[in-house]
Amino acid sequence: MDMDISGISSMYTDYLKDQSTAEAKLKETINGTDYTQATDDELLDACKQFEAYFLEQVFKEMQKTVDCVKSDEGSDPNSNLVDYFQDNAIQKLASTSTELQGLGLAQTLYEQMKRNYNL
Repeated sequence: MDMDISGISSMYTDYLKDQSTAEAKLKETINGTDYTQATDDELLDACKQFEAYFLEQVFKEMQKTVDCVKSDEGSDPNSNLVDYFQDNAIQKLASTSTELQGLGLAQTLYEQMKRNYNL
């Protein structure tokens, strides 16, 4: 089975663009949302999304400490593919961790936002 490396590289490039677009949309949503009219479920969901994003960033920084011996980016044709799946795995891990148990950050944010918005 032959794989087109250039196709994988472009897929990873598209993924990175989608990630930056998603981050921009998240910032726009947060800045443009009036939470005074939000239901408890919407508010808790927003807090869980933030906790998942925070955990994702923590996991990525932790991964950098382990990947201290990496080959030259140009020498390994599969590095983009590995990075793509690694990013997806970290994102899923963060999301699942938040849903199953979490750090308590989402609950703390939720309670604080309820107090701030008098809900």
